[in-house]
Amino acid sequence: MTVGNMERAELFDAGSKGRGLRAAKELNTGEVIFSEPSFAAVVFDSLATQVCHSCFRHQANLHRCAQCKFAHYCDRTCQTACWNEHKQECGAIKKLGSAPSENIRLAARVLWRMHKDTGIASDSQLISVDQLQEHVADLAAEDFKQLRADVHKFLQYWSYGTRQHSVDYISHIFGIIKCNGFTLSDQRGLQAVGVGLFPNLCLVNHDCWPNCTVILNHGKNLHHPVLFCPRIELRALGKIPEGEELTVSYVDFLNLSADRQKKLKERFHFDCTCEHCSKHIEDDLMTAGADSKPSADKVKEVTVFSKESLEKIEKSRIEGDYNEVLKLCYECLQKQENVLADTNLYKLRVLSFASEVLSYQRSFAKAADYAHRMVEGYRKLYHPNNAQLGMAIMRAGVTHWHAGQIEEGHSLICQAYRILMVTHGPNHAITKDLEGMRTQTELELKMFKQNKAAYQTMRDAALKH
Repeated sequence: MTVGNMERAELFDAGSKGRGLRAAKELNTGEVIFSEPSFAAVVFDSLATQVCHSCFRHQANLHRCAQCKFAHYCDRTCQTACWNEHKQECGAIKKLGSAPSENIRLAARVLWRMHKDTGIASDSQLISVDQLQEHVADLAAEDFKQLRADVHKFLQYWSYGTRQHSVDYISHIFGIIKCNGFTLSDQRGLQAVGVGLFPNLCLVNHDCWPNCTVILNHGKNLHHPVLFCPRIELRALGKIPEGEELTVSYVDFLNLSADRQKKLKERFHFDCTCEHCSKHIEDDLMTAGADSKPSADKVKEVTVFSKESLEKIEKSRIEGDYNEVLKLCYECLQKQENVLADTNLYKLRVLSFASEVLSYQRSFAKAADYAHRMVEGYRKLYHPNNAQLGMAIMRAGVTHWHAGQIEEGHSLICQAYRILMVTHGPNHAITKDLEGMRTQTELELKMFKQNKAAYQTMRDAALKH
């Protein structure tokens, strides 16, 4: 694939949505439309000593920068590769005495990169960074106050010599980051570890039922095979005809249309008028009562109880009180029984918590039951190639596998693999992990069919270790 000429996507006027990208040719399911390294990116403050500041991989025993004593790297190779980005930052941290927050570090990295590359990092970049959308004028009073405080701290940190910028221009850069910052995950896609700016991705507009998905790939740099080069990939979720607008979802679909619209308005300052929001598609399933047709008052009563329970469950989970989490989940599920449907958002969220904690406690048989019910609900709500659906099916497959339910486990792992081949592609670390699981469960399934007793003995021995 040629990244440089953006042969699969083109910039166009998307009317009331402003700029957008559309397909420059017919695209196939799973096709990479474009791949883009970050213009600038930083590791979250809370993970500064656990994640490499160059490749964003979660690693043990990272090496610390001897100068600023803040940045950490896998090894000398990563440190050398990152030096051009870190050099100015290193001096600024030493001058200040400590590293500022991730927003300030990212704003500084953006400006240092703009000075070096005048806002255009490569021929494939369609727009200068400082021309990206921001909504500083639309910020709520509290957010604007925070922005001003960040600008003040930024001015103390900034150390580019004589090259100074106005408060308004720095505010503009912070506004761009707030509106366009993309959360970076670790190499397994399991934990958010940082935030970055990807100018071409910023041009892709939102739809709650999009035709594309975006993932972060930590694969090796094609030009320098020893280096890991995090980059986003925009991938087609299905066939896309030439000329159709390319869209991604900025929020999780598993929210009522009004809640999605509220989040989008608060975070991105626009009113979503996509078909799923305008027609409230699947809102009925997400709020549905059980097939036993309970009264509207009963559904309302249990819904209120579920909301309150989920707040308590989340609090107990954060505190690490997993027995209390399970107690609250069981109470809530009992109340929901024959009142809320299995596609109801509140039931799905409780099932998710219960399955997660039971797996952690190695109660795999119970966890598998809850995971199965959760996945069946997800299937009725999510796009069939949704990445979150694929990840949920993968986790359910692993849980069934660990529970000794090898037939169901293998089937779910194969289903997840088919989805992730579309959303993540064959070279992503998660897909490679899944391929290994698929091969292993296929072997175990053959053993199970040949001799169930021998398989059970082997499985019990493996679980003891």
